[in-house]
Amino acid sequence: MNNKPTNASKQLLKILIGAAWIDGKFQPEERQYLIKTAEKQQLADDPEIRPLLYELKTVKPEECYRWLEEYFGGYPTQEDYENLIEAISGLIYSDGEMASEEAKLLTEVQQYDPASTSSLDKVLKTVQKLYQRYVTS
Repeated sequence: MNNKPTNASKQLLKILIGAAWIDGKFQPEERQYLIKTAEKQQLADDPEIRPLLYELKTVKPEECYRWLEEYFGGYPTQEDYENLIEAISGLIYSDGEMASEEAKLLTEVQQYDPASTSSLDKVLKTVQKLYQRYVTS
């Protein structure tokens, strides 16, 4: 029997695709990361995901942020939050550089942390410091 992907998996993948577009450039390394992720979650041929994944449709930053809000629905679980941070971090670092728009997205995601004193705070603070360096350089 085929394991059907969950709605949360699909939402997460849409956010990741939006994150890849957030700096206005869909990098080849990001594309590879997203295709592997989509295949792993059995979403590569999904009619909504496919055009986004293969750059047939661009994603505007506002759309990415809207998907982010929908994903959390106002009441994120710690697991939802950690899954998203891990996935976005993997995507952002897949091309070896972090654009300021990507750092802003991570900062935005931090607002959804249901446990404001989680172990991820240290990681996010490091990312914020990197962001500050990008902004000031």
